[in-house]
Amino acid sequence: MPEVKPIIPVILSGGSGTRLWPLSIPEQPKQLLPLTAEETMLQLTARRTMGERFARPIVVANAFHADQIEEQLAAVEVETQALILEPTGRNTAPAIALAAIAAGGGNAPILVMPSDHVIADVDAFRTAIHAALPLVQEGWLVTFGIAPDAPETGYGWIKVGEALAEGVHRVDRFVEKPPRDKAEEMLASGDHAWNGGIFLFRADMYLGALSVFAPAMLVAAQRAMEKARREGKRIWPDAGEFAQSPSDSIDYAVMEKAPRVAVVPVAMGWSDVGSWDALHAISECDAHGNVSRGDVIMIDAENCLVRSEAGKRIALVGVQDLIVVAAGDDILVLPRGRSQDIRKIIEAMKR
Repeated sequence: MPEVKPIIPVILSGGSGTRLWPLSIPEQPKQLLPLTAEETMLQLTARRTMGERFARPIVVANAFHADQIEEQLAAVEVETQALILEPTGRNTAPAIALAAIAAGGGNAPILVMPSDHVIADVDAFRTAIHAALPLVQEGWLVTFGIAPDAPETGYGWIKVGEALAEGVHRVDRFVEKPPRDKAEEMLASGDHAWNGGIFLFRADMYLGALSVFAPAMLVAAQRAMEKARREGKRIWPDAGEFAQSPSDSIDYAVMEKAPRVAVVPVAMGWSDVGSWDALHAISECDAHGNVSRGDVIMIDAENCLVRSEAGKRIALVGVQDLIVVAAGDDILVLPRGRSQDIRKIIEAMKR
């Protein structure tokens, strides 16, 4: 029997989370906020992979957030193996390459997780990881497919192919974010899953795939790490070398091209908390369907999400289906169902 190495969690924490403006801002993006619990999204993500089967995590983040990340992880007694501070954001594929190199580039399995997702059923997640491990050890690249419960047009989808082992299937194909009618067809078919952006594979197999399908990216990551500045757990990859990397997601760069890609479909209470509407959907509501946090008064209000983080009191009377958020000097008011339009606000503010 080959030696089973502990899984190295790789936590991607480079996002700016602008879809949850005004609470999530570049200085403090959503992964560093306590959105769904008393702990922040980053803390919850790190704690999911504590235990004997897991090694200490590698975190890839924006250098601007280094102090906050270290403080938050120390507060939940998570000690990192490395904190890789990207000089510039180049999307997920190069970020994972940096982590795979930091992990030693050998046959250790790495579990890639975004830092800002909710997984309500951690036991189901761990069972899925366990199911995937034998194929990972054989060199397969594995993604976790989220059991869909709606014709979601905001996610990519995965067509689930033939069974390879108990609970593990070949990926038939990846599907771009679909139009509504296509999403309804895939949901009805029962053989598709959402692409949740969580992956498990050996570090060497990922780097090997990059050498075939994105060699310029691999070279840029290797050179950036060779010339990196190191201080304790912190690693600053060389900015000039890393800037040479193409900017691409792991899906485009590797997963859609590699021959041995598997999916483990799993229902684990997953959400990417990609909008205020999504946060309302996964939060515990009162008898009137309201979700509130902070200094909030509601009279004859129904199905609202109201959040005051600015020391401001918010009072709602006789309204329904509203999202109201006060943070810093900013106040957001919009009808439920339109929280994706926040990007229009961000664009207007930039102008």
